[in-house]
Order: sequence, then structure tokens, then C-alpha cells
Amino acid sequence: MAKVLMITGDFVEDYENMVPYQALLAMGHEVHAVCPDKRAGGTIATSVHDFEGDQTYTEKRGHNFALNADFDAVSASDFDALYIPGGRSPEYLRLNKEVVNLVRDFFDSDKPVASICHGIQLLTASGVVEGRKLTAYPACKPEIDLARGEYVEIAMDDAITDRNLVTAPAWPAHPEMLKQFVALF
Repeated sequence: MAKVLMITGDFVEDYENMVPYQALLAMGHEVHAVCPDKRAGGTIATSVHDFEGDQTYTEKRGHNFALNADFDAVSASDFDALYIPGGRSPEYLRLNKEVVNLVRDFFDSDKPVASICHGIQLLTASGVVEGRKLTAYPACKPEIDLARGEYVEIAMDDAITDRNLVTAPAWPAHPEMLKQFVALF
């Protein structure tokens, strides 16, 4: 079974954090959920994003999610794969040089990486999407274009794999994204 690192933070999308975390555990994988400046046993606040017929998604306060590892103690060499959930946390996590370097380390080692929705913001900030076909929430397309990735428009319940990277637009894609992600282990 794989040892998976999840980089997460306050106001991560609740479903994109909790569902893959629990699903990977249920499959027998070991998942370490970390957040910079927070310790194991601490919590992060989540948000629930929904598609209710407006021009964009809506946001409501979600749950408190308990972290089970310390960010300062992790290294890409200790893990088999990386999972990056979306929501608002990637927009500020990408400003943390240690997070960016950690993401790059997974790519430098050619380890499996999954990113959903706005999680792509960590990838574009890390400079690892150039020349790759990937997807994200449609509002992130300009960032992918600027980072010289190739944005692929797919259904909200679909995912795409390019080499070691699996991406999906939003939480309805969990079944397909997780299927493609674990196939890389």
C-alpha cells in the first residue's frame, strides 16, 4: 500500500479534502494530512462549495478537519504520492516557499501527484505544469495557460492523467480521479 501526503489548509474544499482522505484510508493506504504552521492534532476549517445554478459555485462553512502529521517533519522522500485538494487554501499555500519546494520534490522524483479544482494553483506556482495536459476548475484556466500547461476542458465528473499527474475539475470527479491516481501507485 502507498504512503500518501496531503497538503491542506484552512478553507480547503471540504469534500475534496475529506472524501479522498477517507477513501484512500479505506483502500488501505496511509495518508498524512499536513498544513504549514499547524501540528498533528490541530484542525483546519473547511468550506463546502456547491453548484446551485449561479455563475460560479457557492461557499458555506464546512467542518473542522483534524491534521495527523506535522508539516515540518515531512519530506517527499518519505512518501509514495502527493494529493492536493482545492478550495481557497491553495491560493495562500502557494505563497509558502517550503510548500512549493515540497511539491517540486514530488515531481523531481516522478512520484504520483493528484490535484483537484484550485489545487492546481500549487502546481502552477511550483512551475511543474509546463508541457502537461491537465484540468482544474475552469476559473483556473488562465493560470494553467500562463504556466504553459495545456488546459483540457472535461466534464465535472471526469479526470485526466498525464504521466505522473492526475487532475480533475471538482469534487464530482472523485471516483474517476481516485481510480486514476491509485493506478499510478
